[in-house]
Amino acid sequence: MLITKIKKNSIICGDCSEELRHLANDSVDLVITSPPYFQQREYAGGNGIGNEKDIDEYVFNIVQIFRQCVRITKPTGTIVFNIGDKYVNGNLLLVPYRFAIEVQNLKLVKLINELTWVKLNPTPKQDPRKLISSTEPFFIFAKSNDYYFNREAFLEYKDKYCSGNRRSPSNDLGKKYYELIENSELSEEQKNIARKELKEVITEVRNGKLDSFRMKIKGIHALPYGGQAGGRLTQINTKGFTIIKIYGNSIRRDVIESTVESIKGNIHPAVYPEFIVQEIIKLLTHEGDIILDPFLGSGTTAIVAKRLKRNYIGIEIHPEYANYAEQRINETETLYSCELFI
Repeated sequence: MLITKIKKNSIICGDCSEELRHLANDSVDLVITSPPYFQQREYAGGNGIGNEKDIDEYVFNIVQIFRQCVRITKPTGTIVFNIGDKYVNGNLLLVPYRFAIEVQNLKLVKLINELTWVKLNPTPKQDPRKLISSTEPFFIFAKSNDYYFNREAFLEYKDKYCSGNRRSPSNDLGKKYYELIENSELSEEQKNIARKELKEVITEVRNGKLDSFRMKIKGIHALPYGGQAGGRLTQINTKGFTIIKIYGNSIRRDVIESTVESIKGNIHPAVYPEFIVQEIIKLLTHEGDIILDPFLGSGTTAIVAKRLKRNYIGIEIHPEYANYAEQRINETETLYSCELFI
């Protein structure tokens, strides 16, 4: 195997099953891609991955690509694959999950999240005896427990837009908890500590450091689940109470909503949304990191990476798509601002 130095911010025109072998171990920070779906579309040339006659062959081929992606990803990096499903003779094949199970059987990575893309404008199917399919998974795999993960950067615009909607704290904030402390079975020492910490958390809310809080007191409130050292149950057992701080940020769920995109003049038959790629890149990489897409297609991954000040490497087997991606990437500086999609 000939290992070559990665040339950042470039597109390699070739078969990724071969081209990936030339890239060094532990050399990229994120692999994010959407391979051709099984028998879903007629890609240029009518051959290659996606045109297999058998679903098992398709999954096998995708997994071989995935193996190479694992090899070239850094221990702190992640690998994200978006796989579409397929009906055959009215039967849903569960293609994404066949792939995910085969990958887990390799025991090379951990599946840390299944991020579900909810399509806001799904293509309506004409089969009156089936519901319209409107979701697809993005599987997030990590090579080790040291993967980079910036959860607060994911869908961060929600916090920015909602932060101005906080109501002013009531003058009676915490009053009921003071009364409950007095009427509790806590020792006098525990009550003094509870009053002190309650006063501190009320001050944090009034100063805008917290959105709100809750307090659980032994003998009054139902015990929380769990019990690991340092957890809420442990605090109740040792101190007689626990205070739950609520920061007001939106919960980062494993769901992302976005429309199915169509780009005017795009010659590629399948484009995954720039918004989703953007949010995943923000979640899993720093500025300056290297992002690889082995099925670059029309260049979406590279375009978003460039906008977010990351480096990219793309592999695309079809010259016409590779040239088109290059054109779109070159136009990114003039056609797109530095602001993120929302």
